[in-house]
Amino acid sequence: MALFEVTVIPVRRITVKMFTSPTYGKLELEQIPEKLKKYYEDNKKYETQFHITIGTDSQNFSDTKIVSVITITCEGHGGIFFFEITRLPRISDVRKKLHTETNMSLDIADRLIELLETEQYEELFMNCMFSIHIDAGLSDNGKTKQLIPELVGWIKSCGYDCEIKPDSYTACSIANKISK
Repeated sequence: MALFEVTVIPVRRITVKMFTSPTYGKLELEQIPEKLKKYYEDNKKYETQFHITIGTDSQNFSDTKIVSVITITCEGHGGIFFFEITRLPRISDVRKKLHTETNMSLDIADRLIELLETEQYEELFMNCMFSIHIDAGLSDNGKTKQLIPELVGWIKSCGYDCEIKPDSYTACSIANKISK
């Protein structure tokens, strides 16, 4: 008889299919760091801040269409983005939907960071600010205001900066437009 019992809880990693870029077409996540590096190399002459952001938004139809986006921007000089679309059974509960969106963004961010933490991408990695954008805001009329503390806390506890509306452009603008 064992003195203690170990329970293994499987980590649920959401499978990312294929990303699409208006600039580069279809790409796997593993191909994105090279495109981010090219954008960085082409624009570092401007000597302004670079941002890599990840955000997810969803819309309900007969199912729930979820769009996750990775962007790289150079302040004052635009940017490029990559998105992937996932369809899940309809998620009607707002809290569950925002938790699903946040989980997807964090999963993509973790995997992207793993790819960027190599010597090949060191300059890019060291010179970009990373953040997760969530589609939640402080509007008194919105359904998400009360969820902000737990979502922001979750993201920050994972080591990422976080933006909410109106500053979360990756989720509330780019992902939102593609999800409709």
